[in-house]
Amino acid sequence: MPAITFQNVSKSYRTKSGGEFRALSGVSFDVKQGEFFGLLGPNGAGKTSLISILAGLNHPSSGHVSVLGHDVVSQYSDARQAIGVVPQELVFDPFFSVREALRIQSGYFGIRRNDQWIDELLHYLGLSDKAHANMRQLSGGMKRRVLVALALVHRPKVLVLDEPTAGVDVELRQTLWQFVAKLNREGTTVLLTTHYLEEAEALCSRIAMLKQGKLVALERTSDLLSKASSSVIRFKLDTPLPPELAAQARVTGRIVQLPAPNAETVEEILAQVRAHGGVAEQVEIRPADLEDVFISVMERG
Repeated sequence: MPAITFQNVSKSYRTKSGGEFRALSGVSFDVKQGEFFGLLGPNGAGKTSLISILAGLNHPSSGHVSVLGHDVVSQYSDARQAIGVVPQELVFDPFFSVREALRIQSGYFGIRRNDQWIDELLHYLGLSDKAHANMRQLSGGMKRRVLVALALVHRPKVLVLDEPTAGVDVELRQTLWQFVAKLNREGTTVLLTTHYLEEAEALCSRIAMLKQGKLVALERTSDLLSKASSSVIRFKLDTPLPPELAAQARVTGRIVQLPAPNAETVEEILAQVRAHGGVAEQVEIRPADLEDVFISVMERG
């Protein structure tokens, strides 16, 4: 039995003008039990709609979604008991301390005397010294840690992380991934959405990619990377690129990255940069990474 099943899921919304916007169109895939699975896509691809349906916050226009065999609509209570969701937004109750919030969340699932597990969550998420602090007093990163603890307080078998490290410091990212990796090794299924593709590449064994509400890729991470068409040349440049290179380059500040399948292409790129009055610095050749694959899939998807 899969941990999560999306079966031909579609979702449409009414627009203000009276028309219809289709956020999801016939999405189907399974997430296996114990898997660390990545769900990727650009903004507006449908990731949030899919997770909202999975969490029971929205209903599909058509199709079915289940968690460990429990339909998220007709068997909502059983499905919700099996899943913990860390939302992208910082949603919290400003009237309680961290420990009180975790105890109240436990009560929603009918769990009493849960302090031993709460203490363990506080420890692994670096929140022990904040246990009695009011939620309003916490920084954004600390609030993010509490959201993770709230999602795990009922010991769900499936954990959904929606952009869990967006805008947070390096320390939290390391702490979070160490703990989540531990949970995954112990059998928890993890579904991750993130814009940090290096995290997805490092953590996820399999990846699905959405574009405009449709599934455009579903493969093992290693297979996606092996299909990358070429290596990449990376260098720093203080002057504009020649137009013919700019059209295919990925530029971040001074850093330029271009496909480079062979040594001849590398020589041609550097020659064009020199002819255009530029000087490439810190030149390196590296294998294509998940970001390169993601861009390629989105362009052809």
